[in-house]
Amino acid sequence: MAIIVTLSPELEAQLRDRAIRKGQDVNLLASELLANVLEWEAQDSEEAIEGIQQGLDDFVAGQFRSFDEFAKEQRRKYNLSADS
Repeated sequence: MAIIVTLSPELEAQLRDRAIRKGQDVNLLASELLANVLEWEAQDSEEAIEGIQQGLDDFVAGQFRSFDEFAKEQRRKYNLSADS
């Protein structure tokens, strides 16, 4: 199936430059890049859902902490003042 995608001149130039550097056909490179992005997006969504489910499971099991504990940890972790 053929899909036509209109790119900005800047994006087209970047794609063509990358294809030249890699010695690849620009259409093949575009297809590979799109496949990689779609795979990453699906994996990212799956990981997010798994993380949310784990959090819900932990909550149901009584394994959670107060917001104050979480906030203190984040302040320590990122060296933030208490009034941040």
